[in-house]
Amino acid sequence: MRDLNEPLLILGGGGHARVLIDALRTSKRELLGVIDPKLSHGSRILDLTVLGGDEVMDHYSPDAVRLINGVGSVQSTGLRQRVYEKFKARGYVFASVVHSSALIGLNVELEEGVQIMAGVVIQTGCRIGANVILNTRASVDHDCAIGSHVHLAPGVTLSGAVVVDDSVHIGTGAVVIQGVHIGGHSLIGAGAVVLQDIPSGVKAVGVPADILVLVR
Repeated sequence: MRDLNEPLLILGGGGHARVLIDALRTSKRELLGVIDPKLSHGSRILDLTVLGGDEVMDHYSPDAVRLINGVGSVQSTGLRQRVYEKFKARGYVFASVVHSSALIGLNVELEEGVQIMAGVVIQTGCRIGANVILNTRASVDHDCAIGSHVHLAPGVTLSGAVVVDDSVHIGTGAVVIQGVHIGGHSLIGAGAVVLQDIPSGVKAVGVPADILVLVR
């Protein structure tokens, strides 16, 4: 993970964006404002001004700013992924956010735009893909591999050597035992206990988790 010192623009003004702004206030990064076409120009999100919609980006060179993806996800990470890919295609770079209370072990690889919230623990040997949210108090044990555009909701626990493919949403408080592989674009329900591999593109819920339906 390598972020430069350019000022930051926040994409989105909802609840997830507010949490990110709060976390960034513990850093020394300059926050320019919020970009959100659904909000009134000039309104306030915490102490930041809404600058307008996507048209505002025409005034900021990709070399002059870094972006923060303030779009959260509930069940599907699709919208968040589309926002990330749209602005990557225009040449922008996404900054990562690491809350000051997070604990990150040695030999952990964090890719572009990772967001690590308050109380998160990541143990040694893990790889966290681009545009991932590790939400409040998520726990990722040793040697896990998490793909891009994944959201671990608050309180999720991954035991050692878990593999999570791209674009997976794991709901609040879910637990995944060691060595399990979760296929891409799947949804793991809140509170589920995952004891076996989960194929791609399905929804799994319950204790132990059972596959309900295809999600795409």
